[in-house]
Amino acid sequence: MALKPVDEDSNPGLAKLPTEVRNKMGYMKKGGSTSKWIQSAIKKPGALRKALGAKKGEPIPAKKLAAAAKKPGKMGQRARLAQTLKKMK
Repeated sequence: MALKPVDEDSNPGLAKLPTEVRNKMGYMKKGGSTSKWIQSAIKKPGALRKALGAKKGEPIPAKKLAAAAKKPGKMGQRARLAQTLKKMK
């Protein structure tokens, strides 16, 4: 995913935002890309599977994943990310 350029004439406030905020919004100031967000999002591979008690090599059941996605904290975050990645297949 390429970032959109910042047009300081039409939107002067956008140029004043911190780089991280602009990148999350999809804008850039001095080039850059956010295409590797998946690699940075997965810190502990297999942690969700272990927490849910799913066997290695088998898919996590959809009902377990949906129930975990409603929970707060890291488990919920990991489950929601897993649901998002599942849609990308």
